[in-house]
Amino acid sequence: MKNHRLFLSTILTLFTLSVCAQAERIQKRDYNKYANYDESKVPAYTLPDALLCSDGTRVTTVEEWEQKRRPELFQLFETYMFGKAPAAPSPLIYRVTDTAQKELGGKAIRKLVDIMLTSKSEGPVLHLQLYLPREARRHRVPVILGISFKPNNTIHEGPWALDSILAHGYGLATFCYEDVEPDRFDNHQTCLHTYYYKGSQREPWPDEWGAVAAWAWGMNRAMDYLVQDPQVDASKVAILGHSRLGKAVLWAAACDPRFALIIPVNSGCCGAALSRRQFGETVETVNYRFRHWYCGNYKQFNAREEHMPFDQHELIALSAPRPIYIASAEDDKWSDPYGEFLGAKGAEPVYALYGLKGIGSDQLTPLDIPYADGAIAYHIRRGPHAVLSYDWQQFLRFADRYFK
Repeated sequence: MKNHRLFLSTILTLFTLSVCAQAERIQKRDYNKYANYDESKVPAYTLPDALLCSDGTRVTTVEEWEQKRRPELFQLFETYMFGKAPAAPSPLIYRVTDTAQKELGGKAIRKLVDIMLTSKSEGPVLHLQLYLPREARRHRVPVILGISFKPNNTIHEGPWALDSILAHGYGLATFCYEDVEPDRFDNHQTCLHTYYYKGSQREPWPDEWGAVAAWAWGMNRAMDYLVQDPQVDASKVAILGHSRLGKAVLWAAACDPRFALIIPVNSGCCGAALSRRQFGETVETVNYRFRHWYCGNYKQFNAREEHMPFDQHELIALSAPRPIYIASAEDDKWSDPYGEFLGAKGAEPVYALYGLKGIGSDQLTPLDIPYADGAIAYHIRRGPHAVLSYDWQQFLRFADRYFK
């Protein structure tokens, strides 16, 4: 086993050096210039059938999905895309470092919580900031857990509609994604991964977690705290992330059934958008520009999307039967809004097993008209790659259907 691991490590090192050399050349390109934004140039493709098992049998019941097909799909994504993550640290070590009972003019309670990401009181710390409406003094409240690009002290400057969230009776928990894993190429040598290496290991094995899986794992650890907070209704926790963090949200939901509602925003390639379309950002682009995001195995599909044993509609399907809201933006061609819509559509047969509706339209929805009557909701709005007030209005209206 040791020699086998050493052989794999050598192969991975040589492969990584080759990838890095090619990446240095490719990064000089203007990706937007070379990206395809022409629907007529989208290659012909056949999507994998989410309900067809690897042995050729077809899923027709919820039991077959949950006991056979879902575990099979999860293992494929884990092995060939996101990578295997370690088990949760046990016991979870956390400390509430500050509590303010009358924040925002008395409208909210604020808590700061440090969550250790190892089983020891050392190593990386996830700094969770939790705002709860004042109703939490009397009863548990639903919470939106958001993974953020910025530290918690910028909560009023970022995309978080805190006042609106509190007005709906929900709490907002946020942490910065770089608390878990810095978003840079050398991260595997400098942070969370190093605490879970075995022996002389210095980088993840080809089937072990990349940065996106690490950020998702951080959301799972935040949930470990939320289930213990006496003011949080842990049965009603939604998760939200934007862009690359929308990709992480989809994997966090696949890994953790405790999340009750999932909101990936502008998640694009490797998120909600179908990879086989090769529209805007592609698998190759992701693996060269952000080679730390996914496991080593994923790089074998660079410019070979048709050979992947899955596509993103099946990642979305791993959230079933929980409600999911997928949001796109008209100006965000890089994230392939139509591909995100098709990803949502592709997950509908799995939701149908549970008797749940999907989007309810076979055509891309009109601008600024959300389709949110089913368990899979979708909108494409005017504007850029961002989380805007319009988005929050739809997300909160959708959450009200399930949390109130």
